[in-house]
Amino acid sequence: MSTETQHETAETQQQEAQPITEAIREISQRARAASRGLARLDRNHKDRALAAVASGLRESVTSLTAANEEDLARGRDNGMSRSLLDRLALTEQRIEALAASVEEIIGLEDPVGRVLQGRTLPNGLRLSQVAVPLGVVGVIYEARPNVTVDIAALALKSGNAAVLRGGSAAQKTNEMLLSILREALRSTRVPVDAVQSIDAYGREGATELMTTRGSVDVLIPRGGRELIQHVVQNSRVPVIETGEGNVHIYVDASADPETTRDIVLNAKTSRPSVCNAAETLLLHAQAEAAGREALGVLHRAGVTLHVDPRARDWLPEEMPANTSSPDTAGAVTEVTEEHFATEFHDLEMAVGVVDSLDEAIAHITRYSSGHTEAIITDSVTHADRFVAEVDAAAVVVNASTRFTDGGQFGLGAEVGISTQKMHARGPMGMGELSTAKWIVRGEGQIRP
Repeated sequence: MSTETQHETAETQQQEAQPITEAIREISQRARAASRGLARLDRNHKDRALAAVASGLRESVTSLTAANEEDLARGRDNGMSRSLLDRLALTEQRIEALAASVEEIIGLEDPVGRVLQGRTLPNGLRLSQVAVPLGVVGVIYEARPNVTVDIAALALKSGNAAVLRGGSAAQKTNEMLLSILREALRSTRVPVDAVQSIDAYGREGATELMTTRGSVDVLIPRGGRELIQHVVQNSRVPVIETGEGNVHIYVDASADPETTRDIVLNAKTSRPSVCNAAETLLLHAQAEAAGREALGVLHRAGVTLHVDPRARDWLPEEMPANTSSPDTAGAVTEVTEEHFATEFHDLEMAVGVVDSLDEAIAHITRYSSGHTEAIITDSVTHADRFVAEVDAAAVVVNASTRFTDGGQFGLGAEVGISTQKMHARGPMGMGELSTAKWIVRGEGQIRP
């Protein structure tokens, strides 16, 4: 066992022996000290640390996948849903994608020190507003080991320390990832305590973290509605709320059938467990051809369709089964109010027919979680109205909702997707992990 590994083991044992309140306070204080150390480092030092993280991930593929398989096996034994198992899985390809996203973050501009605005007052005072780190960011999430790396990388590049609570479902995977992250930092000037975990303290530790106002600057929950609302309602630390994704696609009267088919299939089936997957399909009454195309391809892909009576009429009486897997064709049921309000996270979709763009917007306004909403149309006027009137963090015209993602938006990765109307809305990258500081430079001026 290496000296570094021995140190890590002794540190973990010491943490586990401490009372939870004392332990969380100590971790938060170490994170605060680390954030001050980070503030003194330039971009080159932070980028070298990230390069070490990317290398560490690639060198640890075998041990990471083995640890992840332990978590997956435990999840299957405990009856974990298919969608959560998908989020939990960390394959060799996903590990490579994580390493690549860290390298992409290296190539992005450091937001720290960026001048947001500046001017000289009539009295000669020179004002500048510059971007600075938030400080210490706490993140509570579940069954998403990729978040461990995404948050750590974005936090480090933007000069923030991160305190992570990754949940018991990904325990072994997150332990391994944290070890890789901290081992990478030891080889650089970045303080090792810039990335810490409170997983050893379970739910009680997460609850305690919510009380560390003054040590932790902001708390970000990522997960299901229950987790997010628990943090929002109980935290004394300011919270950036990431929302669930009850995502709609509206197919306008002028929509092209083939374009509709391709977009809807991708938005629903490419990865149904994630928050930017489409959950409700709204079809204009005059978009029958496009509607038939979309419903047919969804059915053949194994999607269970919850349809209203008019949409049911557009289902062919005999749909050809998927020739490679004839038993995968989805069921068809009558849609209910609950279906329209549900984020399925699976191969299920609510379907309704509307008579106008106004009716589609009204439906979305009623059921939307404010995450991502999309329109498929050949009408510029209708597209512009949809963009202007639909209230969501991301509004998409003639493209898949699956693009609402920090990596796809060029942010390298994302902290989460905020549905709040704050400085952070939509996919959050390094910019959303920074705040502003006013700098005033004078030559002896006093206020009259």
